Amino acid sequence: MPLKPLTLWGGVGGPNPSKVSIILAELSLAFESEHLGFDKLKAPEYLNLNPNGRLPTLVDPNNGDFTIWESGAIIEYVIAKYDKDHLLSYEAGSDLDFQCKQWLYFQVSGQGPYYGQAYWFSTYHPEKIPSAIERYVNEVKRVSGVLDTYLKDREYLVGDKCTYADLAFISWQTGIRAVTAEMYDEEKEFPHLSAWLKRITSREATSRVLEQKKALEAAFFGKK
Repeated sequence: MPLKPLTLWGGVGGPNPSKVSIILAELSLAFESEHLGFDKLKAPEYLNLNPNGRLPTLVDPNNGDFTIWESGAIIEYVIAKYDKDHLLSYEAGSDLDFQCKQWLYFQVSGQGPYYGQAYWFSTYHPEKIPSAIERYVNEVKRVSGVLDTYLKDREYLVGDKCTYADLAFISWQTGIRAVTAEMYDEEKEFPHLSAWLKRITSREATSRVLEQKKALEAAFFGKK
């Protein structure tokens, strides 16, 4: 029986939903995007799906409309449920499997929150607070440095192929350039990270999602 399209609340909008979209696209899984304005995230209808009122949320009609939220948890679910051939993963319980989880947890705890604060204080906060901007941009540089050092002699974070561990970092790492592009030269300061980003973002499915994300942001925020 053919799989029904999954429903991804958030779609390709924003770094966390697009992080999941990249995984779905790389696995050639059909999904429907549901986009919500910020004013609808706390509406009762959406809170019934996600009590935290954030994006993304995934609904799987192939599993009795099973609903799961938090991007890292969604990725783990999708990989366990739909990557049986280990296109983006390794055998469950193997050392490489745990290393993938290690990098995913670093992304959700060490990259996403700090990059989000760097973006917030640089772009949306009603008053400029230089010390806050400096603090979080320094965290962006620290995390970028961790990745750059680790990738010095490697093409990918885990094993000899691109996995969900690599892909999980892409939307935040490319998106934060809107803040840092005029502050430092990424290619010069983090050459191994820069080469890795070029390698991953040149993948057809990943590139497609990033282009869709860019188009959506241009439509809603006037970005070019």
